Amino acid sequence: MSITRDKLCTLVKKWHSLIEAFIQAKTADGYMVRLFSIAFTRRQNKQVKATCYAKASQIKNIRAKMMEIMVNETQKSSLKDLFRKLLSEQISQQITQECSKFYPLQNVLVHKAKVLKKPKFDLTKLMELYQEDKSEVLASTPVEANKAAPTAE
Repeated sequence: MSITRDKLCTLVKKWHSLIEAFIQAKTADGYMVRLFSIAFTRRQNKQVKATCYAKASQIKNIRAKMMEIMVNETQKSSLKDLFRKLLSEQISQQITQECSKFYPLQNVLVHKAKVLKKPKFDLTKLMELYQEDKSEVLASTPVEANKAAPTAE
């Protein structure tokens, strides 16, 4: 999963700091994933100065917080849930909120995700998943017993 080059080029602007971070972590279901995130500094309200550069120490703190949030979210969710969070941009919003303490950010994205390693194939786990799916489908659809019996009129 990654964003397109033209989208990335539209985000990069002059007079703003670009902050990138990446992590490598294992999901709850055993997949090894590498996530890449990007963020840009934002102008303050009523700012007169043309530039909005963050200090090196602020960038360092923002990058550390970005990495911490991504690692925590990756480790506590399965691969399916992780990609659901990435697509709904929950992680990006959380990073924006947490890092605003250091410097205001805009256009925070987890712009690339790679699956590095898959867990060993376990047939019993696969069969359990299919059994759960079938039981959920059967429980959600009502079965009508009267359709099978012919009516006498």
